[in-house]
Amino acid sequence: MSLQLAKRVSNAVPWLDRWAAQVQPRVRSVLVSRKWLHDGLDGTWLGAPLHPALTDVPVGAWTAAFGLDSISLLTSSPAVRDAADGALAIGIAGAVPAAVTGASDWRDLIGEERRIANVHALLNVVGLGLNFASVVQRKRGHRKAGRALSALGFAFSGTAAHLGGELSFGLGVRVNQNFAAAQPQEFTPVLSETELAGDTMKSAGLDGTSVLITRNAAGTVCAIANTCSHLGGPLADGARDGDVVTCPWHGSRFDLCSGRVIEGPAVFAQPRYSARIERGTIELRAATD
Repeated sequence: MSLQLAKRVSNAVPWLDRWAAQVQPRVRSVLVSRKWLHDGLDGTWLGAPLHPALTDVPVGAWTAAFGLDSISLLTSSPAVRDAADGALAIGIAGAVPAAVTGASDWRDLIGEERRIANVHALLNVVGLGLNFASVVQRKRGHRKAGRALSALGFAFSGTAAHLGGELSFGLGVRVNQNFAAAQPQEFTPVLSETELAGDTMKSAGLDGTSVLITRNAAGTVCAIANTCSHLGGPLADGARDGDVVTCPWHGSRFDLCSGRVIEGPAVFAQPRYSARIERGTIELRAATD
């Protein structure tokens, strides 16, 4: 499925977007009020988004179950049959944390990204339900029905996984928004020192990259990428608390001098720049440490 086809499919179910508009604020309110919870689910502690890593468990387990079911159908091996059942159960168990972390990622999406994510989630729910029904049928001794249900569930879940890939690779959801930030090796003038009074936060251009420039509590000039690594919010428009800036879009917090993530949903640190003042002009280059 191409990205354009994914967009058309998501636009064909507008009721999902209306549902999301009602549910999303509730999910956001639960997570935002609990730093430990949203940092844990987002993967801030890991330094990488957690949801994509967890999806490998159900996707891999259900792929294995489908393959083992196919072999079992050809060989009638009890060992292979039991292995298929075990893989199916592992996939169901792994789908739960994957879904919870996925909901955490979904809470901040809007527009086209949210519409595709809605379909992604719906297909995953259907796939999970079919796989669970397959386990029930297998336990009742209805193996043919169980195989058919899990095969259908695999098709739904596989399509959902593809849509997840489109969100990441086609639309850049949860991709580091600063992966292509400028890294000049020579000091480049960006701002007059007179424009940086007190704890003012200024944005300036550096080889096509927007950079946030300010002074820390000790008066030292600090500079980090101005584009929030989470979903691209302009940090210079955010609130400052000491040497920490809060993104005005989704509340990610960063150290103004090191770029370190203080609080998610961001997981990637902001690129940092070395600064110096030459004849009243602030100059920047890529940090060397």
